[in-house]
Amino acid sequence: MCAPFIGPVSIEKYLEKNQIEQVLCDGENYDGARPCHCEWVTALHDECEKYNVTFVFCGTGRRFVKDGRLYKIEGNGLQSEQAFRSGLSFQGKPIKFRLTDDWGYPLTEDQLYKPCFGERCRTCGMKMICNGCSQCGRCKTGDKPTY
Repeated sequence: MCAPFIGPVSIEKYLEKNQIEQVLCDGENYDGARPCHCEWVTALHDECEKYNVTFVFCGTGRRFVKDGRLYKIEGNGLQSEQAFRSGLSFQGKPIKFRLTDDWGYPLTEDQLYKPCFGERCRTCGMKMICNGCSQCGRCKTGDKPTY
């Protein structure tokens, strides 16, 4: 997780050794937030895509710089939507989870959680890694989930 993403980061040496299965990045969301630059996000995305590792651009943060222009983006929902619209998230190779019950037996299909998503979820930057609507309140829309 690269958050707050306030400077360029290269993780290629870890990606090429298969030491990372998924990467998330998000800008800073606090008062006095420092800017996140689109070229930093793009460079990290490109490294992940090269090694087929899932990359999720969760949000722009309050201050986002693209093409030399500073955007002031208030509200986590809008930051997440702008990240989604960037098209920078990338679904890489699947992560293999070995899910078991309390006794170590593999879970059957009917025991697995079934995700559902509300209307707001369509443009959420977190959707790729989200477990679906748990009525957590993050999107604050009151949408009825769809299954």
